[in-house]
Amino acid sequence: MGRHPALYYWYYKNKPYLKSRFCRGIPDAKIYVFDRRKEGKVNEFPLCGHMVSDEYEQLSSDALEATHICTSKYMGKSYVKDNFHIQVWLYPFLTCINKMLSCARARRLQTGMCCDFGKPQGPHQNKEHVIEALHRAKFKFLGHQKPTSPRSGFTKFNVDESETMVVEKLIPAGGGVEYKPLDKWWALHS
Repeated sequence: MGRHPALYYWYYKNKPYLKSRFCRGIPDAKIYVFDRRKEGKVNEFPLCGHMVSDEYEQLSSDALEATHICTSKYMGKSYVKDNFHIQVWLYPFLTCINKMLSCARARRLQTGMCCDFGKPQGPHQNKEHVIEALHRAKFKFLGHQKPTSPRSGFTKFNVDESETMVVEKLIPAGGGVEYKPLDKWWALHS
């Protein structure tokens, strides 16, 4: 069965429907892996890249899964396999499609009333490689996206700040770091 183009569901038009109230029996989203290699330490990931959307839009689970696959395949080919962390920070939107067939045994869908309510269908090092992977991934979405990140790894510190803070004691804590001067924290918790 054919699908409507994602352009029909790009912008927000009305209030969103509650999943439990209006849409019963929704299929699960096609994206299952939201985090890839999240057990890595901070020192293993010196660079962090983000892709930010410039528009207020809806994204389907197909687009998110295609982006996840495209990014991981490119990073696996151009860099060392399984030496990077990919994380999807949003959940896919539910799109309802009003399917209309033109005649008996039709293989095509009509385009009339395409936005009408219908049935739910589904919900520093190697910097060039990261930017190229995000650049390839942005073609899976509608609208305008830009790859950007001032952060160092998966921390809240910028690249310039993190180099000076390493000297002043940064403590690795799994995927993030803790800043060492913890005098106020010890005073509160002791």
